[in-house]
Amino acid sequence: MSRAGIVEPDIPPEIKGWNWGAFLLSWIWGIGNNTFIALLALIPFLGLIMHFVLGAKGNAWAWRNGRWDSVAHFKRVQRRWAIAGLAIWLAGALLFGGIFGGVFALLKHSEAYALAVARVQASPVAANVLGAPIAAGTPSGSIKISGETGTAELNFSATGSKAKGTVYVDAVKKDGVWTLRHLRLKVDGSDEAIDLIRGTGAT
Repeated sequence: MSRAGIVEPDIPPEIKGWNWGAFLLSWIWGIGNNTFIALLALIPFLGLIMHFVLGAKGNAWAWRNGRWDSVAHFKRVQRRWAIAGLAIWLAGALLFGGIFGGVFALLKHSEAYALAVARVQASPVAANVLGAPIAAGTPSGSIKISGETGTAELNFSATGSKAKGTVYVDAVKKDGVWTLRHLRLKVDGSDEAIDLIRGTGAT
């Protein structure tokens, strides 16, 4: 078959099918296989579509654009690309999971969180609304520390024997000591936020 006077090699039926290396590595695979249309994967929005196009068309394009000793040689090389792609994606997932988990661990072991949990569990208002004992969940939010000063904005679930709610924390660190500026409890199913520092409703 020819296109603009160029003879293109026939595609062996043995290599037809999905190319995992092309799907996982997109433009990186494209450069390595002389398939520069894969660079379209760098374009926002279009890039996601190109991953699937490359997965479906990768074998045919790589066969036409490369020099292969045999079908076995082609399959061996493409298998290596697939393994490399899988390894890179797994490493990325592990790295992301480590960072994500590390952030939650940092928040959960922070002084600001410990202070807020202790205050909630010791609050007669929280005990009356949620029921004792009160268990605190994993926090989310942010903590910023610079030497002896810092700020924290956190929220975490609080579960008692009667109800469950969410605690919102605003804390500040001065001279190395954390204090709570705001500590509010919002019980599930209620629109009112309870100020656990003053023991009153808060908006």
